[in-house]
Amino acid sequence: SLARAVLQLIPAASGRVCLLGRDLEQLQGIELKNMRRDMQVIFQDPQASLDPRMTIAQIVGESLDTFHSDLDQAERNDCVVSALLRVGLDAEHLNRYPHEFSGGQAQRIGIARALVFDPQLIVCDEPVSALDVSIQAQIINLLMGLQAERGLSLIFIAHDLAVVRHISHRVIVMYLGQIVEVGDKDEVFTEPRHPYSKALLASHLFPDISDRRVDRVERITLEGEIPSPVSLPKGCYLYGRCPSQKDACAGMPQELRAMPDGREIRCWRVT
Repeated sequence: SLARAVLQLIPAASGRVCLLGRDLEQLQGIELKNMRRDMQVIFQDPQASLDPRMTIAQIVGESLDTFHSDLDQAERNDCVVSALLRVGLDAEHLNRYPHEFSGGQAQRIGIARALVFDPQLIVCDEPVSALDVSIQAQIINLLMGLQAERGLSLIFIAHDLAVVRHISHRVIVMYLGQIVEVGDKDEVFTEPRHPYSKALLASHLFPDISDRRVDRVERITLEGEIPSPVSLPKGCYLYGRCPSQKDACAGMPQELRAMPDGREIRCWRVT
């Protein structure tokens, strides 16, 4: 839902979505269409996101037909080949179909499709969860290389905390559609402050624990059932499961507050 709101596919229930200093919800028609060139998306399932009836040249170049219809066929192919080369593919793949590629190659095609306009922002919706672990590392390193090389901003949505820790600079932790903690990666992963962030990180086994010894991890168990998203509590959404809750939490709406260390926390008990 957050990714769709960022991409203006659904309206935001509250707050604003701004890109490059412009409020996207205030844009309509041709203005919004032009801004979409700077907002691209990489999908979770690489095979399902590629039309099986289209060649790779058609898939990667489809958006060129929308925004650069003045290009002739040679110029269009040059743009497509350039995008493919950036992700480790080459011109010989142009006339092939998606079923001829592995999952990792298909995701590279999806990344090439997102890169063809040199966007400012790419929303990555669980882009490696459907891939083997070895291929995940290749795709993550590819995205990190492209980010460093081209100055891309990535919104990387994932449930694998090891992947989040590896690729992110700044982390947002969400619970039932609410942001509960925002902070720099190292701060959130080494010293989480919101009760849900603590429980989430304590439940995860990191492959590299050189700087996070197992015996230092505070084990936290969240008891009870997750509230229904259609009937959320009036106060803190974690009430009834939080090990440090107080009676006041039940009816006290929680606001996202800026902390002295630069983080933002949605919990009145964290100071």
